[in-house]
Formats: sequence, structure tokens, C-alpha cells
Amino acid sequence: MTTVLFDMDGIVLEGPRTDPQVYADAADAALSDLEVDPSPTRRRDFRRHDADRIRAHCEALGVDADRFWKLKERYASQGTHDRLRAGEREIYDDVATIRDLADRTTVGLVTNNRHETAEFVADYVGIDFDVVRGRDPTFEGYDRRKPEPDYIEDALADLGVAEGVYVGDSRKDVTAGRAAGLETVYVRRDHNRDRERPPNATVELEGLAALPAALESL
Repeated sequence: MTTVLFDMDGIVLEGPRTDPQVYADAADAALSDLEVDPSPTRRRDFRRHDADRIRAHCEALGVDADRFWKLKERYASQGTHDRLRAGEREIYDDVATIRDLADRTTVGLVTNNRHETAEFVADYVGIDFDVVRGRDPTFEGYDRRKPEPDYIEDALADLGVAEGVYVGDSRKDVTAGRAAGLETVYVRRDHNRDRERPPNATVELEGLAALPAALESL
């Protein structure tokens, strides 16, 4: 069976993304570490992901922008992990399908989410992924997110393969997977139920349970 790489948010973790409050709290914690108390407007920008504004605010406040970004990413990971442990964010029931596939073929986890969190989730769900790749805690790492194929290509290089399948729940997942030269599986979840199917998706499924059969046909 072929190599199968999986997105994380919306495929393994319920919901399409990290709760914005996690990033807000992470930014506040990072600013506290740096002993900076910005204006409400600047603090609002620090809580978001506008790299240009963050760099500009850091320069104005005499703060090392790279250090702030890494601190924010670290605290965001900690907040996400705490939410998972507390049951505030759940794992999809059909993730058991990935666990079964891992016993039979090469599987990987490739996400726009932070690499630290990707490693945590892989351990948390108890799946022996052959490769785990998330975004680096840098401005450059943030720019390499899907729909760019960079992190998928990194995973393929680590595995020493050039072909396979990428499984995701969004248009950017399909775009990135196709750009990396992979077949793509678009999975329907509650949050994307009414969205148009990406035109370049190889297969569309109503959940992961149907994935093994779909892989046999690819």
C-alpha cells in the first residue's frame, strides 16, 4: 500500500484550527516574558498572525521580533496541549482508521500547526507515524505553510519517497498535496460540509472509515 500523509486539524483533531483565544493568551504570555506592555491596538495585533505588523511593533518597542514569535508559538503549543488533556478539544472517532493503516503501510502527519504540537498529538493519539512535520516556530516557517507544498515535501524527503496520498479537509490541503505530486483525498467534516469540493481533489470521502477502500482504488 502507498505512503499516506494526513493533515492534523480537521482530520485528527476536531475543528479546522486552533482556537484564537489560545493565540491571544500565548501572545500575552510572550509579552509578559519580554516585559512589554503595548497599547491595546498593538496588543491586538500581537495576538494575531500579521507578521509585518508584528515586526513593525517589535521594532517600535525595542523587542526582538524573532524571540517574540518563538515565545508565542511555544505558549500556543502549551495552551493547545492543555486543552487536549482537559477534553476541551476532541479527537475524531475515525482516527482509529489511521492507527490501523499504520500497521500496514507508511503514514505521516503533516500540518500547518506548530511542529511541537504535531509531535504532541502524534503521541497523544498513540499512532506510530513514520514522519511528523509541522511548522517551524519562525516567521519563515509560518510563510511555508500550505497551500505551499514545503512541509509535505519535507516529509516525503524524510521518508525517501516521491509518491503517495495526502488526506486533508480544505482546499489548501488539496492544493499543497497536488503541488507536491501526490494524489489527494478530501474528507468531509461538519465544518466543511457545505463547501464546494476542490476541483483537483482525487477522491472525496465522508470520513476516514472509507479511506482504506479508496486507497486500494488509487
